[in-house]
Amino acid sequence: MCGIVGYIGEESAPPILLDGLRKLEYRGYDSAGMAVPGGKEINLRRVEGKLSNLELLLKKQPLESNMGIGHTRWATHGRPSEANAHPHLCCQNKIAVVHNGIIENYMELKEELIARGHKFRSETDTEVLAHLIEELMDGNNLEQAVRLALKKVEGSYALGAISVDDPSKIVGARLRSPLVVGFSNKGFYLASDIPAILSRTKKVSFMDDHQMVVLKRDRVSFTTLDGEPVEKATIIIEWDALMAEKGGYKHFMLKEIYEQPRVIEETFQRVKLKEDSVDLPDVQLTDKELAGLERIFIIACGTSWHAGLVGKFLIEKYVRIPVEVDIASEFRYRDPIIKPNHLVMAISQSGETADTIAAIAESKEKGAKVLSICNVLGSTISRESDGVIYTQAGPEIGVASTKAFTTQLTAMVLFTLYLGGKRGTISSEEARGIITDLRKLPEQARELLNNDEEIRRCAAEYYQRQDFLYLGRGINYPIALEGALKLKEISYIHAEGYPAGEMKHGPIALIDEKMPVVVVATASGVYDKVLSNIEEVKARNGTVLVCATEGNDQIKKRSDHQFYIPETREDLSPILNVIPFQLLAYHIAVLRGCDVDQPRNLAKSVTVE
Repeated sequence: MCGIVGYIGEESAPPILLDGLRKLEYRGYDSAGMAVPGGKEINLRRVEGKLSNLELLLKKQPLESNMGIGHTRWATHGRPSEANAHPHLCCQNKIAVVHNGIIENYMELKEELIARGHKFRSETDTEVLAHLIEELMDGNNLEQAVRLALKKVEGSYALGAISVDDPSKIVGARLRSPLVVGFSNKGFYLASDIPAILSRTKKVSFMDDHQMVVLKRDRVSFTTLDGEPVEKATIIIEWDALMAEKGGYKHFMLKEIYEQPRVIEETFQRVKLKEDSVDLPDVQLTDKELAGLERIFIIACGTSWHAGLVGKFLIEKYVRIPVEVDIASEFRYRDPIIKPNHLVMAISQSGETADTIAAIAESKEKGAKVLSICNVLGSTISRESDGVIYTQAGPEIGVASTKAFTTQLTAMVLFTLYLGGKRGTISSEEARGIITDLRKLPEQARELLNNDEEIRRCAAEYYQRQDFLYLGRGINYPIALEGALKLKEISYIHAEGYPAGEMKHGPIALIDEKMPVVVVATASGVYDKVLSNIEEVKARNGTVLVCATEGNDQIKKRSDHQFYIPETREDLSPILNVIPFQLLAYHIAVLRGCDVDQPRNLAKSVTVE
């Protein structure tokens, strides 16, 4: 979720690049940079921190050119720093590259390049591209070198490249990361999203996967990565600037719901995921420490706490270690019994949640090791932890968490596989099966998001109701909690999540024809129990909306509406089952006229107790 912008034309490039980066800062804000061709070398300006820091640097050290590339970064490979900021240069400072995405085989390529004498200055995967292109420029023009370099790369990318040895062009390419080309009578533009260029042109072409573009002062040409010419249609953008920042979605929350297939995949692609094992290099706990663990505490707030509850089911089932899940704001005030052979896991999207930071300090004082699941490199929680599992959700702008939650669940699966492998409690056969099904989840999530008609119908039918009850059992009980939280957060409808077996201990008194009851009833070891709970609701004239596994037609006889989920193993089902609940909450909130992205009284990150 970084931001790319490029320009070549009649005007001065730096102001155009800077304005484009301002419009893309929501995509990344831990560092920024800009590069333009000089005489013999690239002229580069980079800073750590907000874009305002780059503006100050450019006032002191201005650049001048009518072409260049810029970038605003959300740190993935490598901590936030000037050295890790884009653009990245080759050894001779003649080539500059900006890049969004993941170079999955960057370590292998980096080792090969170092062996051939290349000197690396950053911790990023992107720098590999600059050095590869440098090697391949011998006898080739810039686009030929980029094309050959990308054939060596595994992963995803949107990139822009310039060279002082071929100074009249910008080369771009795309694979599973967005890139758009803009056209005006004053020049041509390259950007990762429309907001960067919308103030200068509304005429654009969207690049497709495996395509390359060459921007020159007088023309733009598109080809495949194999060099075959491509005819690209141009369209006129009619969005306003605010809507364009959301990539065409009405709200950031909806955009982030639809980004989940990609970010789930990126979360497990970022680690060393083999056929029957997982390696988490950032965990940084010794095998002896992992083998000696006697108890795990998971601490978190809100949606992250629900992820922790799912983690408890996974770890206790596969690793056979007792797990306690605590709300961080309560944890340190109960004087928990923590010992040096205990592990405290902190979960936080922002890495700045005050209650969780305080709970970490309490845990470290008592001698425990701390491992965090976090979305922000360089955040307080990541710095205070002994090890980190980074989710790859990118900036989550909507206050109601969606993609951060599913990546946290994915990280929990990865940690369970890792810890079970280290302690010998998960067999290779078990791990292979889980990993195989984990790799299927992104495509299954895409399928689910493409079939939301029934969810929309339910939203239209029930958006004026004042109370909802969500029920789940086993590992999907936390998904009932999360579904209820999403609805109350953004629609202001009273909603409660319960373990379905607890319904008879109070909530059943509330059930009548006016209260929709939303039930997780996907295939599981407790499916028959859930059916009994549904029957109890129907016997009291309740309306039942169920999440069910594809192919389960019998559930139609026992429910009023069905949201069908692609079949997966029970232990992974929460990652898919929560998506219909996110969509239901979203569509209900929109119909009620609520501010979906900025619900009243809520903040994205709670940084005070």
